[in-house]
Amino acid sequence: MTDSPKNSPTILIVEDNLNSVQVLGTILMDAKYRVAIAREGRLVLDMLPKVQPDLILLDIMMPEMDGYQVCKTLKTNPSFRDIPIIFLTVKNDTEDIVKGFDLGAADFVTKPFRAKELLARIQTHITLMRLQQDLKKRNSELEEALANVRTLSGLIPICSYCKKIRNTEGDWEKLESYIREHTNSDFSHGICPDCSKAHFPQYNKRP
Repeated sequence: MTDSPKNSPTILIVEDNLNSVQVLGTILMDAKYRVAIAREGRLVLDMLPKVQPDLILLDIMMPEMDGYQVCKTLKTNPSFRDIPIIFLTVKNDTEDIVKGFDLGAADFVTKPFRAKELLARIQTHITLMRLQQDLKKRNSELEEALANVRTLSGLIPICSYCKKIRNTEGDWEKLESYIREHTNSDFSHGICPDCSKAHFPQYNKRP
């Protein structure tokens, strides 16, 4: 991996053509991206846990395992499916482009590369990915906060006589049912000393 600022996004180039790798690498490094390279599609899965790229530039035409196969494999793997993939291709047929999008590709860039266009597309998809990650994090935090609101906290309306609790729908339910619904707790029933004396005095008489 090339040396760039540690907070710079990492781009994984998957390309078997050495000339294309050199051109792409130069464009990306000049733009201060960190760059990793896989010369074969089958090497990608082994590299991803170590590289952890923010985006993948993936050539379609490669021997043994082409770009379509690599994309399909990544998009069916929960650990990697959210990484945006931009296909690199000399193809511009509608059928080929649609096939790539159907497999989960984020975009296409045709060869030969135009540096400004390539960098603009990369920046767009990295920004989108990070916004989606931030949204997921915020949703998770919101769900956790809502879960905490539903737990036993604050003022709970409880009947002074039968001890039933009024739920958020306005219905009255047994204390045990309410606690089971709003917490991870369950009950193990027993008899306290005071109730034992009140309800079973015959067993509490001293000899």
